[in-house]
Amino acid sequence: MGLQEKYRKLQQNLKDLGSVAIAFSGGVDSVFLLKAAHDVLGSRVLAVTACSPSFPKQEAEEAKRFCKENGIRQVTFLSGELESEEFRKNPPDRCYFCKRRIFGKVQEIARQNQIEAVADGANADDGADYRPGMKAARELGVCSPLQEAGLSKAEIRELSRKLGLFSWDKPSSACLASRFVYGEAINEKKLGMVEEAERFLSELGFCQSRVRMHGMLARIEVQKEELHKIANEKLGMQISERLKEIGFTYVALDLEGYRMGSMNETLDIRKGKENNE
Repeated sequence: MGLQEKYRKLQQNLKDLGSVAIAFSGGVDSVFLLKAAHDVLGSRVLAVTACSPSFPKQEAEEAKRFCKENGIRQVTFLSGELESEEFRKNPPDRCYFCKRRIFGKVQEIARQNQIEAVADGANADDGADYRPGMKAARELGVCSPLQEAGLSKAEIRELSRKLGLFSWDKPSSACLASRFVYGEAINEKKLGMVEEAERFLSELGFCQSRVRMHGMLARIEVQKEELHKIANEKLGMQISERLKEIGFTYVALDLEGYRMGSMNETLDIRKGKENNE
């Protein structure tokens, strides 16, 4: 199926929903989905954005700005996942508990606004990684229009570029809780450390980076073509000193570079157990 055919399928699927509340994070996928839905359904679309220490403040600000500039109704709420012991303990299925809470709240807001359906921004590539949050979405009846249309991340970026969306070349983003090794307790202070460290790397010009937290060690991931920058002794020391000021004791560079879901490499997904080989 060609790109334009997939796009037409997405538009028809959205039209068939009648009205939809979109779990809107401000990332590449959800910006494109919200734009497509608004083009088709107009005022029958509602953007619902969860706010918490787990989500970078910059992402929330960009989400609000996009809705305001495009005349899209938006409701924000405090997701409160840190109130959940299951979330704070950070088991491998942490995302399931968080998404159950968030999607449940989005559904409540949708009902209050007489909206028929709830949708997320999952795309056709998302099944390739370990994503327990998708289980929560299915259990609650949340639909995934991008996935249903067969649109991949690369195709979404291409269509976003053609639509003139600011997000077409935006770096991939994810909940800050995804930076923690499974089993390490999550709290607001640690989330703040990760957010501040990643913001510093962004200010230095690293377009796609992650600061993974292992105890008090920060494991930095940047794109492979940017690894040589940190090999520069002066810049490397600058990064190390700043991250230690933030609160990390040790700072290390991952020589494999940035990759999505690297914390899942400790899991045997097929068996649902840790892989200790």
